[in-house]
Amino acid sequence: MPGGTSGGEATPPHPGPGGPGSPIEFRLDAASGVPTHLQLVHQVEHALRLGYLKPGDQLPKVRDVVASLAINPNTVLKAYKELETKGLTAGRPGQGTFIPATLSQVALPELTTLRRSLSGWLTAADEAGLDEDGIVALFTSALRDFFERRSGSRTHGGAAGGGTEGVA
Repeated sequence: MPGGTSGGEATPPHPGPGGPGSPIEFRLDAASGVPTHLQLVHQVEHALRLGYLKPGDQLPKVRDVVASLAINPNTVLKAYKELETKGLTAGRPGQGTFIPATLSQVALPELTTLRRSLSGWLTAADEAGLDEDGIVALFTSALRDFFERRSGSRTHGGAAGGGTEGVA
C-alpha cells in the first residue's frame, strides 16, 4: 500500500486530493480488469485492514476523486454506496463520507514485522527469477492452499484432494 503501485492500491494516509480530512488517495489500474468502482472499494477495505484508515477519517469528496482520476461521478458514488452498504462508511449529508469503524486485525508493530518478512520473501522470489505475475500466482496458490488446509483442519477429515500445492 505505501507509495502507490500500479496494482490499483491507495496510498497510505497523508493529505490527498480531498485535503487534510482525506487520508487516502485512490489509484487506478486500467489493465487489472477489475471494474473501477470495485478498485475503489478494495482500496478502502485494504486501508481499513492495515489501519491506514481509522474511525473518524473522511474519504475524499466525490468531486475530488472525479477530478484526480478523471472518472464518472456515478462510479465514485457507486463505490461509496457499496462501502456504506457493507457498513464500512457512513455518509453525512453536506459533509462527506466517513469511516465509522476499522477492519484492522493486527497492531501496527506486527504489521511492520510481517511487511519486513514479506519484503524478504519478495526479494527471494525476484532473485529466483519470478516476474510480478509469477509472484502473484505463487502467492495466490499458497494462500488458497493455506486456507483450504486451515478450514479442512477445522472440519473432520481435512481438505479434499486435488490441492494446488506447489502450483504457480
